[in-house]
Amino acid sequence: MKGSDGCGEKAYLAEYEQICRDFRWSEVAEELHLGQKYNIAVEAVDHKAVGHRKQKAAFRFYNGKTEITVSYEELKNLTNKFANVLQGLKVQPGERVAVFLPPVPEFYVAFLGAVKAGAVAVPLSTALMSDALTEVLEDSEASVVITSGILNQRIRREKLPSLCHVILVDRGFEAGAGSQAEISFTETIDYAEGMAAASSAYVAREYDPEDPMMLLYTSGSTGKPKGVIHVHSGILHFYQTGKLVLDLQPQDIFWCTSDPGWVPGISYGIWAPLLNGVTSVIHAGEFNADKWYEVLSKLRVNIWYTTPTALRHLMNFGPDNPAKRYSLKSLRHILTVGEPLNPMVIRWSAQAFGLTVHDTWWMTETGGQIICNFHCLPLKPGSMGRTIPGIEATVIDEQGRELQPLEVGQLALKAGWPGMMRGIWKDEEKYREYFRWGTWYVTGDLAYRDAEGYFWFQGRVDDVIKKGSERIGPFEVENKLAEHPAVMEAGVIGKPDPLWGEIIKAFVVLHPGFSWSKNLEAELQEFIQERLGPHLVPWEIEARGDLPRTRSGKIMRRALKALELGLPLADPGEEE
Repeated sequence: MKGSDGCGEKAYLAEYEQICRDFRWSEVAEELHLGQKYNIAVEAVDHKAVGHRKQKAAFRFYNGKTEITVSYEELKNLTNKFANVLQGLKVQPGERVAVFLPPVPEFYVAFLGAVKAGAVAVPLSTALMSDALTEVLEDSEASVVITSGILNQRIRREKLPSLCHVILVDRGFEAGAGSQAEISFTETIDYAEGMAAASSAYVAREYDPEDPMMLLYTSGSTGKPKGVIHVHSGILHFYQTGKLVLDLQPQDIFWCTSDPGWVPGISYGIWAPLLNGVTSVIHAGEFNADKWYEVLSKLRVNIWYTTPTALRHLMNFGPDNPAKRYSLKSLRHILTVGEPLNPMVIRWSAQAFGLTVHDTWWMTETGGQIICNFHCLPLKPGSMGRTIPGIEATVIDEQGRELQPLEVGQLALKAGWPGMMRGIWKDEEKYREYFRWGTWYVTGDLAYRDAEGYFWFQGRVDDVIKKGSERIGPFEVENKLAEHPAVMEAGVIGKPDPLWGEIIKAFVVLHPGFSWSKNLEAELQEFIQERLGPHLVPWEIEARGDLPRTRSGKIMRRALKALELGLPLADPGEEE
């Protein structure tokens, strides 16, 4: 039975409570026909490159001018070739292979080929500049990096004794003077030549489900990058959430807008769509509203996984909305990730697309989606949603005690789900900190759950405003400020105060056509008082041209606080 918004057969999630009680991850393994050992890349690529899927597009790369299609069979052969290239370089299982490329076909071939070969793939964002890149490569002790000529110039080989091979791709990249092996102990290899000489036949080893297959770097609260270890058993998580949350169906065209250097671009830009046998759209380049609408229309995207920031950009594009000029009839499901989705964006999207946007909550450390607004469950605008089957979540206080509904505390997850990180690279002590309350993984996010089991995000623990005896999460105030007609977006921090400890200060970005004034400040304060109460009114409000954000779109409140107090800026790399 097909639901009004395209639920398809997933309407059984209406029996959510029973599904959660009966759910077993072992049944997902049986559905995938997994043995005691397996290789996630083989399962995602080789096992799909048979029968009717052989010639089906696995990826469609579109840059606004040309399109490159890679079928499942072609992807199998190409990843086999790259695995053979690594084998020829004597890369051993468990060695780290870094992929430092934009979202071009070679990125996906190298990433999947490395995992197929038993290496630990280290996907890196091209936003990393020399210092940050060198720090990550040094920490991971990568023996191989695949990159382009211009990006290669950021690699300080003299500081990387573990780096033995650099594989250079040239797909229209600027070559870059001096990019060829300046340090003699590092071998530089041409990607095209290596692939041309490699065989497309490769017998991949199977691995224990707990063997590492991926190392994802994210910044900690101190700014020092930490390598989050993920293992082959994540296959269960990626596959299952691809079905239940993304609602991927065999005929779908799926577009995850995330860069593959960030975890959604891997978990849901590579693993989930391949494991579910659908076609993924890959579009490179900076955000451009017209281009994005063109991708949705031209490539007939059915399911779109993007960010609230992107939707806000579209919402604020202007009165001549491109959505009216492009046919978006194929689009049936929109989801977001990266930051909380506020009700204002949900209302706009319902009007612009005729679809309700469904938010998803998860982290680099969780590997995949954890708390979501399911396609076939009632949605509460502004809520994180409910846990996926197989996940147990709660809210705890500072002593690790579970809190009652509507009480704000730290969101915690019961350890043991298959996509969960298995360690922090070379930092066991940091990993243990996440589990200081026994089997509960402490996320660092503030939340509460309501009587129906829906979770509501309230900010990060470090963002808590301590006003007198109160503990205030900034997100509720930010969310409400953004509902005012003058406010495009808002960021809220605690500002030190000798009497109260901290007071609430808000930073706002105004919509075009509005100008800042004392009258508007008073109007916004009254707006908050009437809707949230006097205790949540910002004592100070400041208008800015923009707000500092991470690449994933989250407001960097630490950066706002640093600017306010005249301190060094917080690390912009945080991706959780």
